[in-house]
Amino acid sequence: MNSTSIDSRHRDVNGEIGRKHGNTLIKSLRIAYGKDFAAGFDDRKTLAEVLHQLDEPSLTKLVDDERREAQ
Repeated sequence: MNSTSIDSRHRDVNGEIGRKHGNTLIKSLRIAYGKDFAAGFDDRKTLAEVLHQLDEPSLTKLVDDERREAQ
């Protein structure tokens, strides 16, 4: 059975996650992106809340920025 990562689902052509998926919990995203994803935010925060607080336009941009900071 193939597991589908969050990276390959529900994206516009520009990489932005759909509005209806902004309710995804950070806890769920940490399963796909690692325990340090969105460090400092509670597991119960939603993607929309974190993106807003960090002034990030999309999940893709947030992941890219976090990877750059980790280098």
